[in-house]
Amino acid sequence: MSETTILHHAQCSTSRHALTVAEEVGADVEVVQYLKTPLDRDQLLELIGKLEDSPADLVRKDSFFKDQGLNAEDYTTPGAVADLLVAHPRLMERPVLVRGDRAIIGRPKDRVAPFLQG
Repeated sequence: MSETTILHHAQCSTSRHALTVAEEVGADVEVVQYLKTPLDRDQLLELIGKLEDSPADLVRKDSFFKDQGLNAEDYTTPGAVADLLVAHPRLMERPVLVRGDRAIIGRPKDRVAPFLQG
């Protein structure tokens, strides 16, 4: 059983960077491609509960977010973020690293190695 899970998106360079760092430091990781296996609402709420970042940071405010007519102020609470990410998994910021009762967003990239090593 892996010590750390990385919620990964293969087309994201920052997400690929996290996998490279994991290999470099010899971390045993489970890779979950969250677009192929989306998290349900309960899983998202559990993840948000472990997240060292604010729930709002888990939401990508990219062009798709804007194209949907969404407002960032509406997605600051755990429930609102979970509901949004169930409806639009592609809006989840990546990568997300989870170990035990802790989780971080792997941005900026320099957060990844200390989390994996510590």
